Amino acid sequence: MTDKPPSLDRHFQRRQKAAIAGLHLPTAEELLRGMAFFREDLAEDIREYSSRLSGRVKKRKRTGLELLATSLDELNVEPSEDSVLAVEAALDLIDDAQGLPVDECRLRCRFYRAFFGNSQATALIAGEIAHLASGDLPPAERRDLLWRSLSWAAQSRVLDRRQRAGVSIQRSAEWFALEIRTYESHFRDAIKSSMVDEPEPKDSSSVGLAVATWEEEPSEHKTRPTDEVVVISGVGNDTTADGKRVAKEFEKFKQRPLPLPGVPELTVIRAQLIAEFPYAVAVVDDVLEGLAGRPNVHLRPTVLLGSPGSGKTRFARRLTEELGTPYEIISCGGLSDSAIGGTARRWSSGEPSLAIMAVRRHRCAGPVIILDEIEKIGTGRNNGNVHDVLIGLYEPETSSRWHDPYIQAHCDLSHVSWLMTANSLEPIPAALRDRCRILPFSDPGADHLPRLATRILERLYIEAGCDPRWATPLEGFELDALASVWRGGSIRRLERLVEGLRDARERARRQQ
Repeated sequence: MTDKPPSLDRHFQRRQKAAIAGLHLPTAEELLRGMAFFREDLAEDIREYSSRLSGRVKKRKRTGLELLATSLDELNVEPSEDSVLAVEAALDLIDDAQGLPVDECRLRCRFYRAFFGNSQATALIAGEIAHLASGDLPPAERRDLLWRSLSWAAQSRVLDRRQRAGVSIQRSAEWFALEIRTYESHFRDAIKSSMVDEPEPKDSSSVGLAVATWEEEPSEHKTRPTDEVVVISGVGNDTTADGKRVAKEFEKFKQRPLPLPGVPELTVIRAQLIAEFPYAVAVVDDVLEGLAGRPNVHLRPTVLLGSPGSGKTRFARRLTEELGTPYEIISCGGLSDSAIGGTARRWSSGEPSLAIMAVRRHRCAGPVIILDEIEKIGTGRNNGNVHDVLIGLYEPETSSRWHDPYIQAHCDLSHVSWLMTANSLEPIPAALRDRCRILPFSDPGADHLPRLATRILERLYIEAGCDPRWATPLEGFELDALASVWRGGSIRRLERLVEGLRDARERARRQQ
């Protein structure tokens, strides 16, 4: 179902095919709406456009246009960001632009620079798309443009963070377009998910009604996006008093598709994690390698094995935060029964499984559950065993049809990711270990001290509610003092030492 007139949609598609075939050069507005580049190639588009505009400029034979013609010719020879900037600079020097598409050229140059990775140009394009969405358009087309504008805005933030961090990564235009589509999917899913609690709007021109109408379309005509999953298909025994109560509790989730978190730009995440955990490069690469090429975030069951205080739990949390995936951290000390898999509703302590509660809390079909110190799980079997429950949840075959004793129906938990930390593997049953990827998590060494100490100092100031810029760089004598008592090993011990150093700094500052 669409609110866009079929003729308009067919017109765009015809021009899209012509652009791909090299028979139509897209206008700047068509590019903003998502049309492919000329011959699906950024460089080909730049060359075709600069060649055509250069010919128009030269025909004018007007004084003051020589620099623009020269810049366009150079852009045709070398399609680069510097050449695009030269064209923009030439546009600023034109006194008489009559008959020339100057505004179109400026907009197109910004679009090109965005694809070259310029964060400011990307933000400006986000605003241009939002301006397009404010026009008199059918609701579905306005909605699509709004999602696209948000995706460009999010991409500009990523590029800005990367530039501020000094990370220089060359990406193709195809990769840039893929990231935009990924963010677009994120926002589409988030908006639909946020509307679960909203009453159906009465304004037929609203974007919300377009989405609500799409969701209410008969199933034989509806196509469900592949990045949404129905976790709870129904509630069992819903005619009993307890069943009615549970059915009401999960009314907003029953037969409702929930979003899966999309995979963001992994190179930026890699750079950020390695900056924070320079001693865990191998672990970072192993984890992110499994996400390359995937549309959605899903981690195979993974155990981070290392000594106490090595930073395993913090790494697991930071990984999920950088991936933009909702998560839960569960301390396994004291867990000794099968309640993690849910408790029957007939008991006063009845509750859904841990995974279902995470899905409900975050309104996401693929959260990450971090089990901290999994080796500390009790091994008694008086009330069931946690390990036995986890074995079923780790297997795709059983987790996709997980029978929750509280819901009393099959649930699809196959998209939930499981991360675990452990100081030792011996207490973990072999059957559980066989279903997990074991990644050794090394201790930091003395050579990592300067980077780690600086990060810890900044974090201490942030946690104290202060501007991290107060964390002035550590002096040489301060690093020497730390190195004399910390030669690698526990991050916790280093944190205590840096905290003591910060306190000493503050005392000295107050005495001055």
